[in-house]
Amino acid sequence: MTSDSATTEGAMVAQYDAVIVGAGFGGMGAAIQLARLGHTNLLILEREDDLGGTWHVNRYPGLAVDIPSSTYSYSFEPNPYWSRLFAPGPELKRYAEHVADKYGLRKWMRFGAVVTGAVWERTHWRVTLYSGESFTSTYLVTATGFLSQPKMPEIDGIDGFRGKVIHTTAWDDDYDLTGKRAAVIGTGATAVQLIPEVAKVVSELTVYQRTPIWVSPKPDYVVPRRLQAAFAALPFAQRVVRLTGSAILELLMITGVVHYKNFRLGNRIAERWCRAHLRRQVRDPGLRRKLTPDYSFGCKRPTFSNDYFRTFTRPHVKLETTGIARIEDNAIITAAGGRTEIDVLLLATGFNLWDVNFPAIEIIGRDGRDLGKWWRENRFQAYEGVTVPGFPNLLSLNSPYAYSGLSYFTTIECQMKHIDRLFTAMRRRGSRVFEVTQRANDEFLDRMTDKVGDSVFALGQCATANSYYFNQHGEATLLRPTSTIAAHREAVRFPLSDYTYA
Repeated sequence: MTSDSATTEGAMVAQYDAVIVGAGFGGMGAAIQLARLGHTNLLILEREDDLGGTWHVNRYPGLAVDIPSSTYSYSFEPNPYWSRLFAPGPELKRYAEHVADKYGLRKWMRFGAVVTGAVWERTHWRVTLYSGESFTSTYLVTATGFLSQPKMPEIDGIDGFRGKVIHTTAWDDDYDLTGKRAAVIGTGATAVQLIPEVAKVVSELTVYQRTPIWVSPKPDYVVPRRLQAAFAALPFAQRVVRLTGSAILELLMITGVVHYKNFRLGNRIAERWCRAHLRRQVRDPGLRRKLTPDYSFGCKRPTFSNDYFRTFTRPHVKLETTGIARIEDNAIITAAGGRTEIDVLLLATGFNLWDVNFPAIEIIGRDGRDLGKWWRENRFQAYEGVTVPGFPNLLSLNSPYAYSGLSYFTTIECQMKHIDRLFTAMRRRGSRVFEVTQRANDEFLDRMTDKVGDSVFALGQCATANSYYFNQHGEATLLRPTSTIAAHREAVRFPLSDYTYA
């Protein structure tokens, strides 16, 4: 494939209408929306060997969606066949494959394509791969996901460990944990799913906890085949279930987190609910204290589990809250001098959002502006969580203030609506280039900053949360601090004058 663009009357004509970086649910949603708008000359570049994003990469034991499955899907493509209320990971992978097949997305996908950067060249983007190959496109869509760059722990001696080391994003299916002495570093949402499963097969398990997590009961019921058939025959019934689940999540998010200033009671109720769950499962008051967060509910993403707390009451499972000093060739040494010999080290250390994932590739916009550098020098910001001044024809899907609500699909569909309104406006004007104005961007940033001031992130006790919601400057700029209803409304009503068109 050539990397040169054709020339017509002095203007550069790009090879593609759009290059989309990432073949997860965000990238697929963008492709579906662009195709609906008539842009069918697309290229979707994916660094992995198949589609699905996090649901392709992650295969660790216990993997499942951490909100009800009915809300974790495209509203325009419901899946009536979820086997459980919280579907296991393989079902999400199959759902991604179903969407790609139904909407004809595979023909645009290229796997094993590692994008290193993109540069705006006056009328188009030039996207370059690690191999040196490059492509040109009128529009650039970055859909690399919020949780796509694994975070490796910086612990003295870890490179000299002679046993097996497995990060949850690179699970080794061939390695047998049975009878092994294992250690897990991390107690976030991934670890909450992983630890109970690992404890079932290892001979010894030590969990190294830096920050405890708020965990509530998980109503993870099996969805009977008859009910699945009813959902397939009566889509309206599943929409009711989806709306109910979404309303509950919205209530939790808005009252307990976003509107913390006016609804602190909602936050306290959530905390008490989680404390009661812990108390039912762990009788030892000392162990309970170790597992109880000292930060406000919502500062760090909470999760659901029916067996996480109970796992720590098993005789072969130990919770270690003293920091790790170093790792030796066959053991972990704590700051207090404790030594635990292990065979395998499991890293549930999460993802690096703010150092390497905003953005995940080098993006150079108009006048040589470097997006990563500009964000770090001028605060993390993106108009409606989609576009950035100085970067024409860029749709940045994993951006500051983009994540709306607790379901990623809310974010995706808000952005799809934004793309629809923006591109329709361009078509009416006969334009091919858009750019958000500095004024509109600044007004949006000011509004989001004001709203964060009413949230648990500003008024709660979040200092000890170690939450990826906060960037390296201590600002909570990941989540959009509005209701999902407001986000959807603004996606279809934002002033068209907030953009310039050329």
